[in-house]
Amino acid sequence: MQDTGPVPLFLPPSKAKPPPPPLRTDDRRAVLVGLGAWTVLLVVAIAVPEVRSTGEGRWLESCIAGIALGLIGLAHVHRRTRR
Repeated sequence: MQDTGPVPLFLPPSKAKPPPPPLRTDDRRAVLVGLGAWTVLLVVAIAVPEVRSTGEGRWLESCIAGIALGLIGLAHVHRRTRR
C-alpha cells in the first residue's frame, strides 16, 4: 500500500464528492421488535412471583417504561414516514 500523504481535513466544494443517497430502512420493524421484547419481559415479570417479590431492579417499572418509549418511538417513526 502506498503512502499518499496526509488526509486533508477540508476539501474545496469543487473537489468534494456529493453525499450518497440515504438508505431506505424499515424503522417500524425495529421498533416493533423492541416493543415485543419489552412486552414478553413484562409478562415474564408478572408471571414469575420471585421477580416481583425481590424488589431489586424494578422489573415491572422498567418493562412499562420500555413499552411506553417504544410506543412513542412508533408514533415518531409513523409521523416521519408520512412526511
